[in-house]
Amino acid sequence: MDQGQFLFLDGKFSRSNLPVISADNRSFRYGDGFFATIKYSHQKMQLAQFQMERMMNTLQLMHFRVPAYFTEAYIQSAILMLLKKNGHNKMARVRCTIFRGDGGINDEQNHFPHLMIQSWPLDCSSNTLNSNGLMIDVYKNAVKSVDSFSNLKTNNYLPYIMGAIWAKQNFLNDVLILNQKGMITDSSIANIFLVVGGELSTPPLEDGPVAGVMRRFVLELAHANGMRVEERSMRPEDLLKADEVFLTNAIYGMKWVKAYGNKTYGSSFVDSFFNKMQQFFHE
Repeated sequence: MDQGQFLFLDGKFSRSNLPVISADNRSFRYGDGFFATIKYSHQKMQLAQFQMERMMNTLQLMHFRVPAYFTEAYIQSAILMLLKKNGHNKMARVRCTIFRGDGGINDEQNHFPHLMIQSWPLDCSSNTLNSNGLMIDVYKNAVKSVDSFSNLKTNNYLPYIMGAIWAKQNFLNDVLILNQKGMITDSSIANIFLVVGGELSTPPLEDGPVAGVMRRFVLELAHANGMRVEERSMRPEDLLKADEVFLTNAIYGMKWVKAYGNKTYGSSFVDSFFNKMQQFFHE
């Protein structure tokens, strides 16, 4: 850990290597909180409006009692102050974590949204498409429930964590998570898109994927460019019919998938679409 790095917590800065929560913290005890990961590049937060909309929506869905000052502008201002203090002025990964305070499940006083922000420098590789395609498979030891909170990036992340551990153990780059009906939701850190005959598709929010901001952006960019695009349920066997597969998240944008089991994929669509994305972000 960088001894000179700071984090932001509830209006104050502290050293990032010092403890900031207690053993009674509800986020630690119960996963009672959520987070957002934001990319800072070219002197702006990418997809900032999408990020802020999702955070404000999550605050309401998780029944936080939001003070009047706790606005999109407050969060963005705090992010920029932290980036400046840490000297992360070129490219950075920012994590905003919002959580309830100390106490048990039924402690009525603890619905205040504590805001913690952290930042780390990024190198230019996050702005390039991976030349070595990802190797992925399906993780079968856990399923994701589909409910009112499935699309949120909450601190209840166990299926994804165990999937990521299993991926490393099996020399994979990532794994796909399924819901109770055997439908693909997303990967351990990303949303998934298939390309079949020039048509782009991704699992619908009704099947339980995280509502990723890059997922939303890809759908809107595809529509704007007149591409055929659909949100539809997909099973693992649908990957065997795909021409190309890619994953998306807020930090790396897109990553090309080379193989699922014995099935391999090309990258011509991925290459072209990635260039369109980069043109948008670098305008």
